[in-house]
Amino acid sequence: MTAHSASANAPYRIFAEFETSEESFGPFLDLCRYDARESRQEEPGCLDFTVLVPEGERNVIVLFEVYRDKAAFEAHRNTPHFVKFARGGADMNVITRTVRPLLGPEAATH
Repeated sequence: MTAHSASANAPYRIFAEFETSEESFGPFLDLCRYDARESRQEEPGCLDFTVLVPEGERNVIVLFEVYRDKAAFEAHRNTPHFVKFARGGADMNVITRTVRPLLGPEAATH
């Protein structure tokens, strides 16, 4: 395994950052909280799902998600609550700044 590959047994982590308008911030934050709650309650492969708002950045929402593996994340993307989240964000014209997988310390090699 190299520093840029994930172990098959390692959790799959996602960092997602979104920018909203002033008007859509509250409704989109509620939608993010809904997706997080449903993911944690309904998906056995979802290990953690945290909704964050960066200090000093108005109208920005960050999601930090941890899944058992990449397959669990792919399953998440097919759930009704994710579809509602994705459609709602599109309807509110939310800008996706980034969505990227993160490697944990178990992926580091020297």
